[in-house]
Amino acid sequence: MKPKNRYYKIIFFAVGAVISLTLYILLELSLLGDWGDYNQYKHIANRFIVSLFLIFSILLIGKFIEKLIDNQGEIGGYRYNLIRITRLIASILALSVALSFIFKNVYATLTGLGLASIVLGFALQAPITSFIAWIYIIFRKPYQVGDRIQLNGMRGDVVEVHYLETLIEECSGDYMKNDHPSGRVIRFPNSVVLKTEVINYNGGLTPFIWNETALQVAYTSDLDFVEECLMKAVKEDFQESYPFQATRYDKKWTPQVYFRNNAYAWMEAVVSYTVKPTDTTGRRNRILRKALKYLNESPDKVQFPTGVQR
Repeated sequence: MKPKNRYYKIIFFAVGAVISLTLYILLELSLLGDWGDYNQYKHIANRFIVSLFLIFSILLIGKFIEKLIDNQGEIGGYRYNLIRITRLIASILALSVALSFIFKNVYATLTGLGLASIVLGFALQAPITSFIAWIYIIFRKPYQVGDRIQLNGMRGDVVEVHYLETLIEECSGDYMKNDHPSGRVIRFPNSVVLKTEVINYNGGLTPFIWNETALQVAYTSDLDFVEECLMKAVKEDFQESYPFQATRYDKKWTPQVYFRNNAYAWMEAVVSYTVKPTDTTGRRNRILRKALKYLNESPDKVQFPTGVQR
């Protein structure tokens, strides 16, 4: 929810609570006059107004808590989950107040709800399973908003985690051969998480994953020079693209260069490096541009496939 919309709702709930409280005081002080023949309904009116006041107050407190969570500056996924939990608790409390007004006998209400829940449990098995999976997602965190995930052949960035379904913005897809978003949104029930493995690209090396880029060079090339150029390109791009992480550099992010045979009689110089999951294509292009610039400055030290020599 946008902060502006939340601000308007805070005003609406606050005004509703004030009006309800004012009406209750006026009724209690009999400032609205004698009810006469309708005096027996005064108690019902009082209960209704008190229920409205409690509902507006609960929702108002919920919006205030959401605003506080937004101001804490937590990671987007954690903040999103906390807001969702706050909304759920506020909704349950408000619904409980409404039910307590409709059903005066609490014991009978609970009994009726218990019987109804058994019947609905069979009829709504799939949605209930998805809701349970949402609780699992919130507390076990197989993924959260902002993560790039892959499951059941679907791959993309998580944009919404609702109570019953998850929305991801697809990357790659049927028409794309890189990691850019395809423009399509995939919806799937949360229950899928309980039935299949989830691959989270924002995993152990958070916020990085490993990727690699290969160049074909001749066996007669100066391999030390090739390795030096690739390492220089990777390190320079890391400093420029991820300045925040560069100031907190971890040894486990250190890039590596190795060589392997190619099927077409050329050697491949491969550099492996860390990259943010949403920046794989961009970082590969930047590294190649830098590396080729440095390599081409010394044509006597490195040769590439050209013409018929491939």
